[in-house]
Amino acid sequence: MNKTSYAAQQAKLQKDIEKLQKQAKALQAKRRRPVLAGIIKSMKEYSITPEEIVAAFGKIATKVKATGSPKSAKAPGTKKPVPAKYRHPVSGATWTGRGKAPLWVVEAEKSGQARSQFLI
Repeated sequence: MNKTSYAAQQAKLQKDIEKLQKQAKALQAKRRRPVLAGIIKSMKEYSITPEEIVAAFGKIATKVKATGSPKSAKAPGTKKPVPAKYRHPVSGATWTGRGKAPLWVVEAEKSGQARSQFLI
């Protein structure tokens, strides 16, 4: 069995990685050409100038910075945290009032205390 050194194996892998990266760049360039041609065709069809694209892109980039995504501020599926509704007076633990009640609320109710006394 032919044993190759670690350095030789690493050099071969690095060479393979570089080869694959070149192939990936070539594939990306090949796939981008028709997309760019379509964009140019649409720009000519609608008389859109490069300056208008730059201005529109700047507006989109500003929205992305402000909201973190190019979608509107109220993207479907995003949930805001619910503010706490109850607070334990000693530990300071809080509960929103949603879901299963925490142990400190359950024990307080078992001992006869009203849940309303923990309202914030």
